[in-house]
Amino acid sequence: MPELAEAETIRRDLGAIYVGLTIASVTVTGLRSVRRHEDPAEFAARVRGRRLSGAGRRGKYLTLELDSGDVVVAHMGMSGQLLVAAPADEVARHTHVRFAFDGGPDLRFVDPRTFGQMWVTQPVGGTIAELAHLGFDPLEDPDAEKRLEMLMSRPTKLKPLLMDQSRIVGIGNMYADEILHAAGLRPDRPASTVSATETGRLYRSMVSVLEAAIRERGSSLADEQYRDLFGRIGRYQVYHRVYAREGRPCPRCGATVTRVRTGGRSWYFCPGCQE
Repeated sequence: MPELAEAETIRRDLGAIYVGLTIASVTVTGLRSVRRHEDPAEFAARVRGRRLSGAGRRGKYLTLELDSGDVVVAHMGMSGQLLVAAPADEVARHTHVRFAFDGGPDLRFVDPRTFGQMWVTQPVGGTIAELAHLGFDPLEDPDAEKRLEMLMSRPTKLKPLLMDQSRIVGIGNMYADEILHAAGLRPDRPASTVSATETGRLYRSMVSVLEAAIRERGSSLADEQYRDLFGRIGRYQVYHRVYAREGRPCPRCGATVTRVRTGGRSWYFCPGCQE
């Protein structure tokens, strides 16, 4: 599932290519992909003929702002991809939504497992109601470090805390492991035991790991399911220090990277230098 870095990579490319263009037509062939709408024709009608005025992101969610004031929200789910395509290009299998633009390439939503979705909504006071439950963005919230400090009073283990989208948005299983290794903190350590100095280190690691991942256009794992807007895999996976590196030496201290299974997920960390 794409996390913050992958969503931000796609957002930047969407903005560069599509902002200012008008959606000429919309074709919906996958009803599950627009399941928040009772009728897919209503989804298409609200989007057709509208100019794209902005491309945003809220955690792992992408937002396409329309000149009507409506917003198209997209979530990739487990296997979703947003791909740019020439209008004459063959339509790939599992393409469920197609946007045709006046004077620009198509934008296509491909999702083999159909856990992803798109919907149109009207923000109120600048707030998208369906995303109002989400926490702060570690890269965009100017008070992110202070908000993180406030969370450290909780007895929750660090990794579940970082992945709690109601507290912090955009960090999933993969980047939580990488951030905690960069900060030298164990994933199972209670947040309430983390000192102010360690909290500062955790915040800086959050920013540095996510920004580095964005520079490398995200991470694509063995299945190469994540693709950027142009269908290319990310590059940051070659810089992973612990995620999916069980049994290999830690690049910082040389100890063996360990994997534990917790709640159906794998946690990767170094027992030698993460305290």
